[in-house]
Amino acid sequence: MKLLRLLVLTFLNTALAACATNGQQTTSSADAQKSGGRSAGKKQLDFRLTSGLYRCEHGQSVEVERRSTNDRLIELRWQGRQHTLQRQASSSGLPRYEDRQSGLLWIDLPWKSVLMDANTGRPLANECKAAQDKTANS
Repeated sequence: MKLLRLLVLTFLNTALAACATNGQQTTSSADAQKSGGRSAGKKQLDFRLTSGLYRCEHGQSVEVERRSTNDRLIELRWQGRQHTLQRQASSSGLPRYEDRQSGLLWIDLPWKSVLMDANTGRPLANECKAAQDKTANS
């Protein structure tokens, strides 16, 4: 059982690290627009994830609003400030949203999410899970 848990944790850490890595993109802006901003060579995963309040470790919380009209953007409220994050291609294909101006990076997984400082790679809010069972239809 311990070996299985170790393997799962290793996989999750690798997946999160791959999402957080902002590798060089080789596609042109015209190619990126044609593919919806996603890397042409790698499929980007699409999950139906929740809007609303996410409760995180150490009593932190993040509010996420997803819009059905544009799945490339999310509105994120953290520490009393509103940020618009845009989906970026990730080498793992997992949903990765970034606001380059504020340096915030939100990585979405079906079982948890994490808010990171994009400049340092340091987690700001970890183990974030949706507080309510509400689907993203707003």
